[in-house]
Amino acid sequence: MSNEKIRELLVKLQDEVQDTELDADTRSSLRDLDSAIHELLVSATSEQKITSVTERAKLLEAKFAINHPTVERFMREVIDTLAKIGV
Repeated sequence: MSNEKIRELLVKLQDEVQDTELDADTRSSLRDLDSAIHELLVSATSEQKITSVTERAKLLEAKFAINHPTVERFMREVIDTLAKIGV
């Protein structure tokens, strides 16, 4: 798995949520997570920061599970791919 794969998944996730009704806090959290993941991909970071990003992704995944199962699926793919590439 390459960093390119995770970037592709993030684009798909953004495309999916673009037409999904989400509250402002959730959209903001998703944008922040997207930025944090891109930052992880381009720079060496601490284990603590990696864990923080992963936990934030899991919280958003849980939030999407009930009302937005398609978005949840994309978020799960992002989390799984991050794990596979060692982020």
